[in-house]
Amino acid sequence: MTLIKSISGIRGTIGGKVGENLTPIDAVKFASAYGAWLKGETKKQHPTVVVGRDARISGAMIQQLVMNSLVGLGIHVIDLGLSTTPTVEVAVPIEEADGGIILTASHNPKQWNALKLLNSKGEFLNATNGEKILKIAEHDDYFFAEVDDLGSITENNTYIDRHIDEVLKLKLVDVDAISTAGFKVVVDGVNSTGGIAIPKLLRKMGVEVVELYCEPNGHFPHNPEPLKEHLTDLSALVIKEKADLGIVVDPDVDRLAFMSEDGEMFGEEYTLVACADYVLGKQNGNTVSNLSSSRALRDVTEKHGGSYEASAVGEVNVVELMKDNKAIIGGEGNGGIIYPELHYGRDSLVGVALFLTHLAEKKSTVSALRKSYPSYYMSKNKIQLTPTMDVDGILSQFQEKNKEETITTIDGVKVDYEKSWVHLRKSNTEPIIRIYTEALSQEEADQLAEKTIAVLKGIAGI
Repeated sequence: MTLIKSISGIRGTIGGKVGENLTPIDAVKFASAYGAWLKGETKKQHPTVVVGRDARISGAMIQQLVMNSLVGLGIHVIDLGLSTTPTVEVAVPIEEADGGIILTASHNPKQWNALKLLNSKGEFLNATNGEKILKIAEHDDYFFAEVDDLGSITENNTYIDRHIDEVLKLKLVDVDAISTAGFKVVVDGVNSTGGIAIPKLLRKMGVEVVELYCEPNGHFPHNPEPLKEHLTDLSALVIKEKADLGIVVDPDVDRLAFMSEDGEMFGEEYTLVACADYVLGKQNGNTVSNLSSSRALRDVTEKHGGSYEASAVGEVNVVELMKDNKAIIGGEGNGGIIYPELHYGRDSLVGVALFLTHLAEKKSTVSALRKSYPSYYMSKNKIQLTPTMDVDGILSQFQEKNKEETITTIDGVKVDYEKSWVHLRKSNTEPIIRIYTEALSQEEADQLAEKTIAVLKGIAGI
C-alpha cells in the first residue's frame, strides 16, 4: 500500500495507516494545506474552489472529506459531482473560481485515488506552488475559520454538458461533417465518467453509439490504462458491431485511444499525431510533446511547415513549453490532447471531436488513416538498481558514451540517433531507471532497449 506526495498532488491506496496510505486523515490534511495556500495566495477570506471526481468507489467519501475541509477553512465549494479532469479544468475559469481539485487516480487501479490541484486558470500547479503546499501539510500550518465564517457547498451538475457545448463551438469541429459521415462507434468508458461524457458528446454530433462498460460505478472491468492488452472486449465488439471505430478513455478522461474498424489499435501515440495533422492542415503553427513521445508528431509538424519542440515529461512542462512556443496543439504520447483554443489541459472530448472531423473530411477508414502516418515502434522498460548506486553518475557516463549523438538533458538523458532514440529517466521514488526507445520496427526498438540495458548494467557493475 502506498502514499505518494508530489508537487502535482497526493495519491495513494485507500485504507491502511495514516501517512502510509490515502486515509481520510491524509485527505483532510492535504485538502487543508491546499486551502490554506490558496487563501494566502488570493488574500481572500472566502475563495472559491471547483471540485469534481471520477467514478471510483472511494470517490464520494474522499470528496466529502475534501469539500468539508475547505468549508472549514472558509472556502466556498462548487461541487460538480461525477465529472472528468478536463471538465473541472474548463469549469474553473468559467466560474471565475480561485482553484480546483479533481479527485482521481487517472489510470491507476480502483484501490487508488488522488487529489489533483489546479490554479485559477484551471491548470495544474507549477513546482514552486506544489512545494509550498507540501510544506504547509508537513507543518500542519493551516488556520480554520470560526463558525460565522465557514464556507459553503453549491452543487452544479451541468458542467459535462457545458463542456460538450464548448467543444462543439470550436471552429475546427465540424458537427455537420461528422453527422453526415454516419459513424458508428463503440465506446469503452471503463465504468467511470467517460461513460457519461463520451457517449453524450458523440450523440450530439450525430454519431451512433454502442456502449461498453459505460456505467459509472467505479468497478473497472479491466486494467484502466488504455493499452492494447487490456482492450480485447472492445476489439471484439468493434468487429461484431461492424463499427467504424472504437474509443477508449481512462477513468478521468484525459487519455484517449482509438481502435480501427478491424479491431486493431490505432496506437495511443498516434492520437495526438492525427489530431495535430488535422489542426495543422487548417492553420499554420507549432507543436509540443514530451521527450518520451513519438517522433511521428515531429514529422507531421514539419510536413505542414511548423516547428516541433519536446518538453520534460509532465503535463505542466508540456503546457509551459506550448505557451513559450505558441504551439497551437500539443500533448503527450499517452493519448493526451492539449488544444489551447479551449484550454491548456489534456482533454479527450476535444480529441474525439477533432479526430472525427478529420476522419469525416478525409472520407477514410481509421486503418487507412493510420497507414498514412510514419510508422514508429516503442519499447518501454526499466532497470532496477540498488539504493546505494549513483543513478546520476550512471546517466552521466551513458551520456559520455553517446557524446557524438544529439543529446537532450532537460529530463534525464535522451539520445537521438538517426533513425531511433532512447530516453532514460530516473524514478523519484525508487532506484529505477526507466528506459524508453523508439525505432522503425518493434524488433529494432526492443534491440535498442536490450543494448541500452546491457550498457547501463556494465556502467553500474551489475
